[in-house]
Amino acid sequence: MARPLFDASQYDWSRPVDSYWESQRDTLPAVTQSALMRDETTEVAIIGGGYCGLSAAYHLARAGIEVCVLEAGPIGWGASGRNGGFCSIGASFLGASELTALFGEAETLSFYRVLVDAVRTVEQLALEESIDIRRQGDGVWTFAHKAKRLRELQSQAQILERIGVACEVVTKAGFEARAFRCDEQYGALFESAGFGLGPLAFCSGLARAAATRGATLHARSLVTSWRREGGTHLLVTASGTVRAKRVIVAGNGWLPEELCPALAGRVMPVLSNINVTRPLSEDELHRQGWKTEAPASNTRAHLAYLRLLPDKRLLFGGRGDTTGTPAGGTAMRALLERRMGKLFPALKDVEITHSWRGFIAATMRLTPAVGELPDDPSVSYAFGCHGNGVAFMTWAGRELAKRIAGTAGGLPAPLRGLPARFPLPSLRLWQLRAILARAWLEDALL
Repeated sequence: MARPLFDASQYDWSRPVDSYWESQRDTLPAVTQSALMRDETTEVAIIGGGYCGLSAAYHLARAGIEVCVLEAGPIGWGASGRNGGFCSIGASFLGASELTALFGEAETLSFYRVLVDAVRTVEQLALEESIDIRRQGDGVWTFAHKAKRLRELQSQAQILERIGVACEVVTKAGFEARAFRCDEQYGALFESAGFGLGPLAFCSGLARAAATRGATLHARSLVTSWRREGGTHLLVTASGTVRAKRVIVAGNGWLPEELCPALAGRVMPVLSNINVTRPLSEDELHRQGWKTEAPASNTRAHLAYLRLLPDKRLLFGGRGDTTGTPAGGTAMRALLERRMGKLFPALKDVEITHSWRGFIAATMRLTPAVGELPDDPSVSYAFGCHGNGVAFMTWAGRELAKRIAGTAGGLPAPLRGLPARFPLPSLRLWQLRAILARAWLEDALL
């Protein structure tokens, strides 16, 4: 296996993730996910058992297409089981005005329609398959860390309103009256499309639904090699093989670049870190003026994202570590504690009970990629959801299934084709460090 970009501990699929969500795994419905122990044949093999892979498996099985999922760890081990649980519009680091400048108004509107449809896809799956996603809130907040950042929120609101999404830009006082008191906010955007959920609960429910429909799921089945043999693909694990006519690569931040050279160098994995507090008292919440269960994030490039969980714990996340080492995780935990205390003085010394991290995936063009390899259309891919994968990757899995079944339409321009490779891919961490340093400067000046 090629040398990983981050510390090897971030790729140890045998270790459970010490997350708040993982501590609740035993309360979720059981999912059959035995390791691959023999040689199997299927129509479609999927590398990755997260939202994208499971959604693709579910929709392929519903269409009567034989499908097998291979996940390196337990189902939901990656970002799909450890994210912040924001089911919301997003999937790009570009704002509405930047997308319009690059792709034109019509394609940008089409892209946003996909993002809204992605949120609706999660809602529909949960309803149809009776998945208890532990939903919270009806809408999502984005609050401006400087007054001048309200302009970009207004641009976002205008785009969303044009495609029928109710939204509202409120003043500083308006946000405080409806959400919470914060020492760094100058107004906010409220989007009606979106909510919070339990990410592992949704992932496990999606896995159960896929298996019930006939998909085969194999956990703890790391693909160690992949080769073509005639008109088929052969995926090899430690204790078995899968032969398939088609392959879907659904690794996102853990994209297995060594297995598929055509995808190598096209993803920038970025560590996202999350702290969760002990349950907050009513007095603590009152002193901070907390009134909402809707997820929220700010406009900083080094964003903070947060939500009040059902048991009154505060989830608080952000980015910054470029090592993946245990020491880097300890430093990020402390940094997030300081950030939380700065935003919410009443919660400055609240105990942190859980702290963990995982990869999001960025691309050179700062938008996702969905489709088939140009030189081998039997290989499909979806990656680069830029930290907003709950809804988008669920939608992307459904889209890939439709494309394989021959029932898909066209894709908006921001999603089409492979993004360019990062220059000098082996030095991507140094590029990431430069990007993060620039982000600190932008947060201070813009």
